[in-house]
Amino acid sequence: MYSWDDTPDLNITPLVDVMLVLMAILMVTAPTITYQEKITLPQGSKSVEVSKVKSITIRMDKSRKIFIKNENFTIDTFADDFRNLSSKYDKSIDVYIRADEHLEYKDVIYLLKSIKEAGFSRVSLITQ
Repeated sequence: MYSWDDTPDLNITPLVDVMLVLMAILMVTAPTITYQEKITLPQGSKSVEVSKVKSITIRMDKSRKIFIKNENFTIDTFADDFRNLSSKYDKSIDVYIRADEHLEYKDVIYLLKSIKEAGFSRVSLITQ
């Protein structure tokens, strides 16, 4: 039999466990949630077109072919071809190199050295 003088013991451990699991799920899913609202911005007094940051992306596939935009080059003649092509670009723009991971180290360094010798100082290797 139960007596009225006994104080009940509350066990909140399962409640805390459930709350921690729910908080972990929320923390994982919250950054992936994107909100898209359709808004109409008011017209300003002046409209200025924002210029896109210019950059060059150079890709090299595993067969050592080099691509810049729609043009392709071989690694043997790339240094001279890029020096001729670089006259169209400002030397202070960013140059990004995307090289296949199966390439030899010396091929990627050759590509980097050729770009630096053409006068570009802001060269970066892009990784996944």
